[in-house]
Amino acid sequence: MTVELRQDALATIAERVPVPTYDRSALRVGIVHLGVGGFHRAHQAMYLDALMEQGQALDWALCGVGVLAHDRRIIETLQQQDGLYTLVVKHPDGHREPRVVGSVARALLAPDDPRAVLDQMADPAVRIVSLTITEGGYLVNQVTGEFDADDPSIAADLVPGATPSTAFGFVVAALARRRAEGTAPFTVLSCDNIPGNGDVTRRMLSAFARLVDPDLADWILAEVAFPSSMVDRITPVTSPADVEQLEEQFGLVDGWPVVCEPFTQWVVEDAFALGRPPLADVGVQLVDDVEPYELMKLRLLNASHQALAYLGHLVGYRYAHEVCADPLFRRFLLGYMTHEGSPTLPAVPGVDLDAYRHGLIERFANPEVRDTLARLCAESSDRIPKWLVPVIRENLRTGGEIARSALVVASWARYAEGVDEQGEPIEVVDRLRDRVMAAAARQGEDPLALLRDRDLFGDLVDDARFTTAYADALASLRAEGARTTLEKLVGSDA
Repeated sequence: MTVELRQDALATIAERVPVPTYDRSALRVGIVHLGVGGFHRAHQAMYLDALMEQGQALDWALCGVGVLAHDRRIIETLQQQDGLYTLVVKHPDGHREPRVVGSVARALLAPDDPRAVLDQMADPAVRIVSLTITEGGYLVNQVTGEFDADDPSIAADLVPGATPSTAFGFVVAALARRRAEGTAPFTVLSCDNIPGNGDVTRRMLSAFARLVDPDLADWILAEVAFPSSMVDRITPVTSPADVEQLEEQFGLVDGWPVVCEPFTQWVVEDAFALGRPPLADVGVQLVDDVEPYELMKLRLLNASHQALAYLGHLVGYRYAHEVCADPLFRRFLLGYMTHEGSPTLPAVPGVDLDAYRHGLIERFANPEVRDTLARLCAESSDRIPKWLVPVIRENLRTGGEIARSALVVASWARYAEGVDEQGEPIEVVDRLRDRVMAAAARQGEDPLALLRDRDLFGDLVDDARFTTAYADALASLRAEGARTTLEKLVGSDA
């Protein structure tokens, strides 16, 4: 017999799946989170649920906010399930470890009820507003590093008296209201994969606020805390098979469970203006400086995801674990991490980088996670400039190796042509899709066409050492294919 996930069914569900044992009626919202996707529910919400199981942090419950219209399904699912959802950890040996998470006390869809969102954010009990709004949500110009005030997504929010429609619009409007009401400002905590995400959020948000109210912007810069954080847990898109397996194996009907790998890490700068939950009690690393950890993750894990994604897709693979079962790819990835990514890193306290690199390969190779290459290939114009281009620049500056990085960028350019090596169409998912694909279409006549986009690559096109390596890699990909190109490069690693 199956049972649908909701609060009044927890006693029955507990016979088959672990459920919250704390009193959810005692929860009080202390954190508003914008961007309620799978990662947030596999990570921050999971940590808070673990604290609550210890009898702590009941006044730090989450209000999850879907900012965009396409968030409707997840928010409505959470509302129908009383904020509950199932987190399923997928172990490499096939073992499934489900748990019902109860730390989300409220779920709101901003387009439906923006006033309710602002009321919640203005509540003095809310001391943190956290964000997973994707790398592109911060509207950073990739060349200047400054706020892109011309982005069309924010135009409506800049009209005087407008109802907010974006994450930045809601945060700034809520801070303005707290300032007017004499309520201390909440801490703004970015949980997105951006180098220096706390500082980036501070600069971008205050720049947005300055377009609305210069005095408010000055107050935000003076009064609001923006700690940085590094987040890590591979969380693939939930598939229909995941939903079905939860029902078949455990008898639990969940409209949108979350699946993830066993590994999880959260490193947070301990700089909160109005306090924080006792996160260290559940394994969160609270540090003075997040930068070494975030650079390690961005330049090794995230950049390696890009290194396997396009090349793997071109060869014919569709999942990360398939790529990492291939000795050729494993060797290439370890070569990139060892010889190009790691030399650009500062010392990372308490981390054995060699063990970390090999551990990443094993995590990618988990066959149960089934992380799709399509997910890893998406939104490349927001990812390559932030994760891989800084590695290239640093190695160009120091005379370090660049051949593998050049091949990764070239593999994106080849992927963006929209047809794989078997002649099958590639669905390119990117906010700059038309622009990127138009450049890729010119590569037969101009091999550097994509690299000439200075918004993405700055002045890399002016560096002869890099353009030579890049053009050679792209020519090989187009003439001989990804596997032969990799074999030629990896042979030099022997």
